[in-house]
Amino acid sequence: MKKLKIGVMGCADIAQRLVLPAIAQCPELQLVAIASRTQTKAELFATQFGCLPVVGYENLLKLDIDAVYMPLPTGLHHEFILKTLNAGKHILAEKSLANSLISAKEMVETARKNGLMLMENFQFQFHSQHQYIKNLLQTGEIGSLRQVRAAFGFPLMAGDNFRYRKQDGGGALLDTGAYMAKIAQFLLGETVRATTAQFWHSPEFGVDMGGSATFQNQQGITAQVAWGFDNFYQCNYELWGSQGKITAERAYTASPTIAPKITVEKQGKKDEIVLHTDNHFVNILSSFAQNIAQNSIEPELQKIEHQAQLLHQMLQHANYQLT
Repeated sequence: MKKLKIGVMGCADIAQRLVLPAIAQCPELQLVAIASRTQTKAELFATQFGCLPVVGYENLLKLDIDAVYMPLPTGLHHEFILKTLNAGKHILAEKSLANSLISAKEMVETARKNGLMLMENFQFQFHSQHQYIKNLLQTGEIGSLRQVRAAFGFPLMAGDNFRYRKQDGGGALLDTGAYMAKIAQFLLGETVRATTAQFWHSPEFGVDMGGSATFQNQQGITAQVAWGFDNFYQCNYELWGSQGKITAERAYTASPTIAPKITVEKQGKKDEIVLHTDNHFVNILSSFAQNIAQNSIEPELQKIEHQAQLLHQMLQHANYQLT
């Protein structure tokens, strides 16, 4: 398979720590350039990862590349995703892709019209621990699934963090809350819908800081979820079945060096299982490249539409507006 030439639009922390090293490990990709708004940061990142520094996001699109990885804040996505798609480049963008259903639909339709891949970087789904858990469900290890419970939240960060800036698409819903909508889809299927939601707002930062919601699929199975930016750290989900329970303790952020642990409980028995380490960033990048090579674009576009619809439903139930 011919290597996909990729450029990086933005010098975010997640790019430096996790995604750029993963690109270097991905045999399907060739890193060409990194763009920043400043010469200093572009050169710093380019030197570290052995590629071309580019000043200005639009200038990246003038290069001979096939695709863009975009770790920009959500508030910048609409402008630069449309520019990237109209320049004929495939995109892997950080979550959340859009701050409104209308914006997400426009991006998806532009990708569809141009025959280009647009993928949202919910990398956790590509960690092998989740397939292991799904296999346990399919073989009836805990009987019939009755309910999902999930939580993702962490303590306050420095006050200048982009997560607290409304103009950058900040707020907990588009961050930890988006993971909760995605895990509900991942475990309960594409028929899942939000049925309730509540948010809490910070007057200090001017953004939503956390919330809770319930989802339900066509079979009547529910997912109860909670998330937040001012919380004791939680990063888990629990599958409650008719004959047992499965708990994933490091569900969304298992780094390549962490061997995730899951717990399987049944009547009178509790097993803790330590699984293999895995790099979900390499895995999603490989899937991104392979889907482009196979022209398998539509499934990812449909996932984006469903995710945006779930976030929209949550906002409606909570009677809350992000913008």
